Amino acid sequence: MMSHNSGAKPYGAPGRFLATASAAIAAWTFLSASAMAQAIYAPRPGQIGLPEPVTPIAHEMNFFHNAILLPIITVISLFVLALLVWVVAKFNEGANPTPSRTTHHTGLEVAWTVIPVVILLIIAIPSFRLLNHQLTMPNADMTLKVTGNSSWAWTWAYPKDEGGGFEFQARLLDQDKLPADKLRLLDVDNEAVVPVNKTIRLQVTADVVGIIHSFVVPAFGVRIDAVPGRLNETWFKAEKEGVYYGQCSKLCGKDHAFMPIVMRVVSEDAYKAWLEKAKKEYAAIDTPVRVADARSAN
Repeated sequence: MMSHNSGAKPYGAPGRFLATASAAIAAWTFLSASAMAQAIYAPRPGQIGLPEPVTPIAHEMNFFHNAILLPIITVISLFVLALLVWVVAKFNEGANPTPSRTTHHTGLEVAWTVIPVVILLIIAIPSFRLLNHQLTMPNADMTLKVTGNSSWAWTWAYPKDEGGGFEFQARLLDQDKLPADKLRLLDVDNEAVVPVNKTIRLQVTADVVGIIHSFVVPAFGVRIDAVPGRLNETWFKAEKEGVYYGQCSKLCGKDHAFMPIVMRVVSEDAYKAWLEKAKKEYAAIDTPVRVADARSAN
């Protein structure tokens, strides 16, 4: 079970409000200052809307939401509000003491059947196109395998035939000893690193214990379940360097809230340098999760 920061706590509603406001201001100040040195794509206090998209799929998702869904939802909500106001004003007992006996209206019944169907068709066309783009795997420049563990951590595996041959676990940092430049409940001990402007095939699964997780990085437009015994695939192509944060979005158990995802996107040269360092650092680590070798079954 994760521990929490200790210390004096303000009492009463005013004290709790001041503490919350101070924490929000501190987090905002930290993120703003950090962004000057390196782009950080993490939730911000008071943020509204989708995060800045940095992949082709995320761009398409944002367009679908902002240019199609949001206007449709807004128009429908305003229409229903206006209709309710009109009904209340025109058909209350004072304004209409003798109610109509009308029970059917063919034109109205056709309209409230056809119009929703047309709206659904307008939504369905770009929705299916987006789904097709998500599920159609392009030719990948590299592959990563991510395993959600029953110990509420993520295991990253870099394949040997692509210059890797190692794996490591990423766990939430100790919140009682959190460095000042790290984000609470978001930063991990080992970040996954990928090169910028490269198509990454992401293979996602969970260990055999039987816990289902969900791998989500909002800025990438990536959301995929990690299911025991099943290898799900998705892809992304990050267009900007920076540090990208995500979390498990499945209610997977007692430490569901402590399964952050951190991916650092760097230049190709920086990635090659990190890869050489990581092969030496992680090669000797005996991790409890192993990538299966199909030859062992023969």
